Amino acid sequence: METMLQFFEWNLPDDSQLWNQVKEAAQGLREAGFTKVWLPPAYKGQAGRTDTGYGVYDMYDLGEFNAKGTVKTKYGARQEYLDAVNALRNAKIDVVADIVFNHRMGSDATETIQATNMNWQNRNEPTGQQHQVEVWTKYTFPERNNKYSSFTWDWNDFTGTDYDQSTGDKNLLQFEGKSWNENVSREQGNFDFIMGDDVDFNEKEVVEELCNWGRWYVQTARINAFRLDAVKSIDSTFFPGWLKAMEKELGKPAYAVGEFWTQYVQELDQYLEDCGHSMALFDVPLHYHLMQAGQSNGGYDLRTIWRDTLTDHQPGYACAFVDNHDTQPGQSLESWVPNWFKPQAYAMI
Repeated sequence: METMLQFFEWNLPDDSQLWNQVKEAAQGLREAGFTKVWLPPAYKGQAGRTDTGYGVYDMYDLGEFNAKGTVKTKYGARQEYLDAVNALRNAKIDVVADIVFNHRMGSDATETIQATNMNWQNRNEPTGQQHQVEVWTKYTFPERNNKYSSFTWDWNDFTGTDYDQSTGDKNLLQFEGKSWNENVSREQGNFDFIMGDDVDFNEKEVVEELCNWGRWYVQTARINAFRLDAVKSIDSTFFPGWLKAMEKELGKPAYAVGEFWTQYVQELDQYLEDCGHSMALFDVPLHYHLMQAGQSNGGYDLRTIWRDTLTDHQPGYACAFVDNHDTQPGQSLESWVPNWFKPQAYAMI
């Protein structure tokens, strides 16, 4: 039996203490029966010390460089992170690292290029002619000064963005010569773009860099499992190769669970097929069933709660959960399972 604990939520204080708290809690978590602990993104975000880690700036900065106004991340310093991971590993707990690939923010300079406005409701539909824009797409990481990697990012490594510095317009922009990655959710036509600078997984140098970073991360932090953020917006053909590279680095298959947010199990089934069943997926349909049961005032037929869930369709690739940071009150995906029903929900999963 595997039981994973998410050791964070959105509203933690910006006191850089989480890694120290993880270290202190490690042995107790094992004694409580947890076999995996999911930690938040460990690298520097565009908002510095207040960034939850999902506004990715520099994946090589684990709280080491004085970038974005801080050395430490929201959760602590590099060595504190490494100590926390080591404490969990010593307690025989797998460390699930949160990996955010698809959007970058907080670039170091702008570039002037050609782009086309696209329809937010149908991302495949242009709403105007190609024109000149000034976009924040140049990432040089001056504070790190090429330590660990000399790779820098520019507009060629992205498919689009959502802000034109020259006009202040917040439009969905697709860059000249680019197209959205194909093997993604069909929501709003093509759900490749989420926010910030959208990574182009069709670029060979991008894929090579992300593999190089992954190998460095596994070597450096000794993490041994992955939570993959927003996979519905990432080309499914990218993951088999990346996870194979991580498997080679780890010397064994890597546990990976992807976040594909949808109420429809058929979409999860399709993504698993498209990515060659290279990962598990969170069972979002089951989460919604649990929420509905808790809100039903006794009117929910519990005999149907597993129907049309990933746990029902493909149990070997399902990660059942009750709530997480995205479903908590106040978030865009708020869908909180009522507190009174949580013991029953956890008992069921």
